[in-house]
Amino acid sequence: MAAGGEADFAAVPVLPPDNSALVGRGASEGFQLTPAARKAQPSDLVALAEQVEKADEFVRANACNRLTVIAEQIRYLQEQARKVLEDAKRDADLHHVACNFVKKPGNIYYLYRRETGQRYFSLLSPKEWGASCPSEFLAAYKLQHDLSWTPSDEVEKRDAQLNVLEKLLDQQTILPPCNEPNFRGLTM
Repeated sequence: MAAGGEADFAAVPVLPPDNSALVGRGASEGFQLTPAARKAQPSDLVALAEQVEKADEFVRANACNRLTVIAEQIRYLQEQARKVLEDAKRDADLHHVACNFVKKPGNIYYLYRRETGQRYFSLLSPKEWGASCPSEFLAAYKLQHDLSWTPSDEVEKRDAQLNVLEKLLDQQTILPPCNEPNFRGLTM
């Protein structure tokens, strides 16, 4: 113990971490930031070092969290890209199926397979054919206005999505010009 009852910390060297720095004690612009009579306690240096270490941990955690979100977005986009490619392959395949009439967007077409393996589109559903259906029914598709095909079990969902988008377009043309999109009252 030093004189006056204070502990002598001079024997304990406390160094800041390698990547941190302390502010120099020189006078700035003619005035002193800290009175010269005040001595820094070694515990102040420890607290500063702990604060820097804690800040480093938070910065790292924040970076990891943000990178995790980006990684999830990348996985989502990869899945979307895979689906787009699968849909494009299916759509191209369906456009090359045999058909004896001009296909018009907005209609449902029924895909059949003959015993020979040839696939073809018909305007008649299996229900309309009844027992006299000459071929194996494979699936039904709606030809969309963008010439993509929607499986019949997804038509209702796709039509609802398109209706929402149509509402959005209608609202945007009614509203005065604006730099930001307006999605009020629209839900999918």
